Amino acid sequence: MPTSPRPDMPRWSKAIYCAVIAVFFTANLVVGDDTSAVPKGQRVFYTGHSFHMFVPPRVEQLVEAAGIQGHKLVGTQGIGGSRVIQHWDLADEKNKAKAALATGEVDVFTMAAHVTIPDEGITNFTELGLKHNPNLRLLVQASWFPFDVPGEHRIRNNIERDAMTIDDLQGAVDEWRTQLEAQIDDLNMKHGRQAVFIVPAGDAVVKLRAMIVAGKYPGVTKQSELFRDPIGHGGPHIQALVAYCNFAAIYRHSPEGLNVPPQGLDSAHQAILQKLAWDTVSAYPRAGVMGDQSTDR
Repeated sequence: MPTSPRPDMPRWSKAIYCAVIAVFFTANLVVGDDTSAVPKGQRVFYTGHSFHMFVPPRVEQLVEAAGIQGHKLVGTQGIGGSRVIQHWDLADEKNKAKAALATGEVDVFTMAAHVTIPDEGITNFTELGLKHNPNLRLLVQASWFPFDVPGEHRIRNNIERDAMTIDDLQGAVDEWRTQLEAQIDDLNMKHGRQAVFIVPAGDAVVKLRAMIVAGKYPGVTKQSELFRDPIGHGGPHIQALVAYCNFAAIYRHSPEGLNVPPQGLDSAHQAILQKLAWDTVSAYPRAGVMGDQSTDR
């Protein structure tokens, strides 16, 4: 099952809960990706913060490289350091996201979670979007943790990243993502189908850092080389990887083999990152890409 019933639920409620989750995940099972088929173009609107808003122009390049017809970038709305609720609360005259969803002419709507979960903005955008387009897919990016880990052990400068253990990094990502999963699972159960999905970008970033620690990523020998500051703003390798993850989730299609402008990466880097992104996203049930979504990650 993709989630567990709450411990305080009565026994009969737990049974119903599990049955409903199983039904809607089975009904929304996505068949394995056919990399030989060009996917149908999607109308996409992006909201997010600085760990996400470099994605739209890179996805545009990937769409062109994949030969996808009918794709449309409907719009973007970026707010630095934002929770999703800040996008929802933006004044109506400035709120491009609400206006776009109200037209019913958005197929995929992205959000980027911040540390505090649950986030009422995710719920609100889901309600509005599905009201105007019942077939809308909403993607929430689960990012890497700011300053690497929470609390007193968070890093103070970029160089400290080189001493971070992969277990600690993955633990921070797991805890944050698990909280997000609980909110998303509740939303999907409420709507009777998997309408809201998670892009596991943070997991992909930790896997890349593990490759560097193991000496398996060419030309990069330190974790700190991936980032621009202690907060965790990514350089070219992180940005490319996260864009590949989002493309994979938006189009349910592998980015492997797509030839895009290098932007600081050579062909070997691109190939590794494209495979890493696809392996991570396609193996994660709540991304909704392929496989049996009724099983845990």
